[in-house]
Amino acid sequence: MNTTFIFRKTAPFLALLGLSLSACQPDLENDNKPSAGTADFTTYIAVGNSLTAGYQDDGLYLQGQQNSYPALLAQQFKAVGGGEFAQPLFSPGESNGTGYLQLTGFTNPPAPATPSPILTRVTTSLATGRGLGLDGKTTLLTRYTGTDNQNLGVPGIRVADITTPGYGLNNPQGFNQYFERLLPANSTTSYLAYVQERVTTLKPTFFTNWLGNNDVLGYATTGGVTPLSTVADFTAKYNQMVDVLTANGAKGVVATIPNVTNVPLFTTVPTAAVIAQINATPIPAALVPVLLAQLAPLGVTTLPAGTRFGLYIKTNNTGSAREATAADLLLLPASSYINTPSATSPFPNGIGIVIPGASAALAGALAASANALPNVMVLDAAEISSVTTRTNELNTVITAAAARKGLAVFNANTFFSQVASNGFITNNVSNNASFISGNLFSLDGVHPTPRGYAVVANEMIKAINSTYESRVPQLNPNDYRGVRFPQ
Repeated sequence: MNTTFIFRKTAPFLALLGLSLSACQPDLENDNKPSAGTADFTTYIAVGNSLTAGYQDDGLYLQGQQNSYPALLAQQFKAVGGGEFAQPLFSPGESNGTGYLQLTGFTNPPAPATPSPILTRVTTSLATGRGLGLDGKTTLLTRYTGTDNQNLGVPGIRVADITTPGYGLNNPQGFNQYFERLLPANSTTSYLAYVQERVTTLKPTFFTNWLGNNDVLGYATTGGVTPLSTVADFTAKYNQMVDVLTANGAKGVVATIPNVTNVPLFTTVPTAAVIAQINATPIPAALVPVLLAQLAPLGVTTLPAGTRFGLYIKTNNTGSAREATAADLLLLPASSYINTPSATSPFPNGIGIVIPGASAALAGALAASANALPNVMVLDAAEISSVTTRTNELNTVITAAAARKGLAVFNANTFFSQVASNGFITNNVSNNASFISGNLFSLDGVHPTPRGYAVVANEMIKAINSTYESRVPQLNPNDYRGVRFPQ
């Protein structure tokens, strides 16, 4: 069954999507003859997570795999001596992969409400004969039986996970369906050992390594519930991976971790506008008796002048709530949750009552009685600070590891920060970090579109060419689609 969700008018983000555009214009192919420089692109492998696998639109499916940045890089490497590049592709009969989101239309609300996108999940086409994992929830994907895999991207994996035995095993502890499908049955190998086996077998001459995003993203997308990876653990394991990849003298490029708060998942829902709209919404007369009954235990028998609705959020795992501020980031799923009816509270989801001038005790009681937004749908100012600090710390580890081995670095953090602030022009076509209309980010608000992956490939090529005196030709990103609109 298809699942459809609609973004509510409480978050009129489509009207606020635009970002200013810079005049940053990457040159297409220059007239210089392609050259490998001091690098050798004969055999290329890619290490990483969902970004490396080609994940987009909240799913891994064939078209995304075919437009992964490693596939695009391998295509360009052929001009400088690169060979074929094998990926663990889904078969044409299972091209929907794990299923993915599709834009199927827009709402048509009465003015002045803003139309909102309607996203529908395309169902999986994967064979279900292998059943579920032992967690009883995760579908076992059709096993990839090829022995030539060069795209080692595993969605969800952290640097913190790379030495975990049985990370891809069918068990509830650390089970990862994307890694499990790449391994022989009942394999207890770790991801690091899997990469080492691929290095030994394929003898790669060049690699890309874009690990680390999930060591921060997991914390951010759960509102701080999933812990951040520690710097010490990340340092030890990241350097282990780099040592494995360079053991035979291979050269390569590593990528830093973008600050995840710059992606549409965190920037689309305009917190200040949502707060203003909720604050300005009159309290219906029919709701007053219900509210008074709810507030009676707090000593409130009448609604004082100025009483209003407020947006409330939970900011930690203890369940405590407070009124939201413009400094909080609302995650994209909050847009379809805020102001919807609740089966357990007289207040709509995310809503509570604010009484101006209330004592600290009463204000606390009002917050406790509010139907606050769950912690996983919001990143508060303290959590944002933690994300930024840890991202910078881990990026220092990545760049130090690259310097130790003389590797090229794609500073994804700097690049995507600039895209979020100024946009990006590809051969006279404007792109930015806006949800749906910006061309670069897919419908999950985190992973790139095919055009976004082409832009990533070009930025990696720039780093490669600069470090190894290569002349790997760039792609034309405009040959690749952004978000696919309904036909």
